[in-house]
Amino acid sequence: MWNLTVFLSLIWALNLLYGEWFAYLVPSLWTCSWPHLQRPSSSLVNGVDYSSNYVKIAFVTDPQLMDRTSLPLAPKSLALEIAQFYTDLYMRRAFLSSVLPFNPDVVLFLGDYFDGGDELTDDEWQESLGRFRHIFNLNMLQKSSDIKVYYLSGNHDTGYSAFISRKPEIVKRYEREFGARNFKVKLGKVDFIAVDAQTLDGHPRSNFTSDTWDFVKNVSQDISSTPRVLLTHIPLYRSDWTPCGPNRFSPVINQRIYRADRDLEIVYQNYITKNSTNALLDLIRPALVLSGHDHDQCTVTHMSKHGSVTEHTVGTVSWQQGNLYPSFMLLSVSNSTISDGSTPEDDISTQLCFLPMQTHIYLWYLSLFAMTLVIVLLWPANEVLIFRKLGDLMGYIKHLYNSFSNRVKEKNEDENCEYEEIWDAEGSMHLIKKTKKVSSTSLNESSSVERGNAVMRSKVRKQMTPDIDASAADVSIHIGSARTNRSKAKIIIGRLLRALRALIIIAAFNFPLYVLLVFKDWIDK
Repeated sequence: MWNLTVFLSLIWALNLLYGEWFAYLVPSLWTCSWPHLQRPSSSLVNGVDYSSNYVKIAFVTDPQLMDRTSLPLAPKSLALEIAQFYTDLYMRRAFLSSVLPFNPDVVLFLGDYFDGGDELTDDEWQESLGRFRHIFNLNMLQKSSDIKVYYLSGNHDTGYSAFISRKPEIVKRYEREFGARNFKVKLGKVDFIAVDAQTLDGHPRSNFTSDTWDFVKNVSQDISSTPRVLLTHIPLYRSDWTPCGPNRFSPVINQRIYRADRDLEIVYQNYITKNSTNALLDLIRPALVLSGHDHDQCTVTHMSKHGSVTEHTVGTVSWQQGNLYPSFMLLSVSNSTISDGSTPEDDISTQLCFLPMQTHIYLWYLSLFAMTLVIVLLWPANEVLIFRKLGDLMGYIKHLYNSFSNRVKEKNEDENCEYEEIWDAEGSMHLIKKTKKVSSTSLNESSSVERGNAVMRSKVRKQMTPDIDASAADVSIHIGSARTNRSKAKIIIGRLLRALRALIIIAAFNFPLYVLLVFKDWIDK
């Protein structure tokens, strides 16, 4: 049992190392890379190497930190605290071990930082802000890193236009920490234009709506050949049931838009309206659109009067927001002008990267625990000798087959024989087994009768057994049964004790390892 316990402890240690550490390194080691490195033709143009002359941007969206508005649990309850901790831990690991190893020059968040950001009190909002800065290591990045960070507002941060018009202080609170909701920034040779999508379809007389459209019109007047990327938290309009491509794993969501009865302000919407979408595409003329909000990956193509435009909706970075396959996006932006007739789209390339499937990891832990429990309870040997046990099983099956074959052979011999009664000189009767010499047509009937007579005689002899022998046999059966029951109970108790001891040893070996892996990632770096 000791060898088995050591073997299971090592199996658990390997699984914990993968699920709590190595799985987060997989994107940067194997499954993902900067898109400009995947194009050999971009490394050498007119004898000049441009492979390193790119601005590298990582896009992260919809962390939606869990709070009292997320689950029907009491605020500060143990269940809610545990849910928050493991959700925060996943995102921190994903950012530190999956995103930052790519060494991006810029990290750009596409909105929805807190689940109930527009409903939280100032104290609750500050608490969530502290968690947000810790999860994404923002304090350390701002102090000791050259990575630039930009933020786009989402509906969970400021609310839709109906909420913004009633509580403008929520917008001011957001802007004090994250900056302007509408902005333009030049990264490399590409202009990134971020718009406050929550106000685009608001009431035309709303100050917030008019401010957003004024910003869009001002940007549109700057006519140049510089490529543009439009950033919007809410995706652009698309027809119902528009396919999202192979990277989407949940059903496509169609347009839903609700307005308040009083002032027709937006209460909820899945996509920007068709009119606003067309206006944005015509005025900004982007080469690429990036969005969030949907929580699942989606790639669609829009048609405008300036041509086709691709939109990538990036999936949530959280495993608790309805997407079993969280993701982030890498974007390479050319940092120099290439005079080879390249189009604006050639200066911008994207790569979608998937994060570990945390739900699957936890399900595997549960399966491994169930298998461990079964093994330590039922495994009959003191060491792991799987092939030996399989050999014993095959031998047992062979023995059963041989026994069955012998019984069939004896039965066939029985059918071809008959019994003859012979009396000796002392008057005793004997049965002599002889081969039948009758015809085949009467063989079955004759053998049946003879065997019947023999059986009847056997029964008569059994009935002649004295009653005292039957009583003795009953007593023996009861004594043997009691001993068997005590032996089985002793075996069961022994197995339970050995199983409990094995589980305690496995836990004692792996629990410190698990705690070490958790706090290694949780502490500030």
